[in-house]
Amino acid sequence: MPKDTPSSGQPIRILGLDPGLRHTGWGVIEVTGNRLSFVAGGVIEPDAKLDLAIRLKILFVGVRALVATYAPDECAVEETFVNQNPVSTLKLGHARAAGMLAAAEADVPVSEYKPNLVKKSVVGAGHADKIQVAAMMRILLPGCDAKDDQADALAVAVCHAHHRTARLIAKMR
Repeated sequence: MPKDTPSSGQPIRILGLDPGLRHTGWGVIEVTGNRLSFVAGGVIEPDAKLDLAIRLKILFVGVRALVATYAPDECAVEETFVNQNPVSTLKLGHARAAGMLAAAEADVPVSEYKPNLVKKSVVGAGHADKIQVAAMMRILLPGCDAKDDQADALAVAVCHAHHRTARLIAKMR
């Protein structure tokens, strides 16, 4: 049975990214059937004083290193939250692109999720705050002590785990 089917019993490794120019959270989980396991997590933090191009390079190289180290089967990225400042939104899009490109360069499939869907998938409420998301990550992923951006990235990975299974089941029918 192929590795990507829910009943194969083989673990799927997912890299979740919560992109940002100052703080890009990342988290790696494994999914075996319906069991989630914490693998690793952290934050890539380029110096805010550096030029935009250099910060984007740091993000790209950092995510590329994560892909090489953890060999994810799939990657999930939080979509850009459109805020009132179009320049900030555009710059956040650049950060997302750096992470997505690093995964795509290694032929890792990338899925995107809206922030409200991520929060609803892991907390049950689309407007949950960072404290609630982090608390749920500690419950869902024993051994994880994630906070803020790392917890958000793990939440993206967990959201993907839930939604990828539903998609695969629908394909099998």
